[in-house]
Amino acid sequence: MSFFDTGDGKRRRLMSLDELKAEAMKLSTEARAQLAHALLLSLDELSESEIGKLWLEEAIRRDEEMDAGKLDGRSAEEVFRDARARLS
Repeated sequence: MSFFDTGDGKRRRLMSLDELKAEAMKLSTEARAQLAHALLLSLDELSESEIGKLWLEEAIRRDEEMDAGKLDGRSAEEVFRDARARLS
């Protein structure tokens, strides 16, 4: 169980994710929509290191899929040729 200091010498218990979801579901539809919007926007506020970590994880995942033969690779020459053709 986790607690936080309220700053006035009191400690309060933090809600679990399930408790937080249950409380959020008690909100009006409009309030839930506003909360959902704020939460989605917060996902765009990643730090440079968080973004770098996510890209590294994605690169590792793709490399593992290539090594396992799950993906067909394409040469840079082929990718650029297709891109030029689409732009023409």
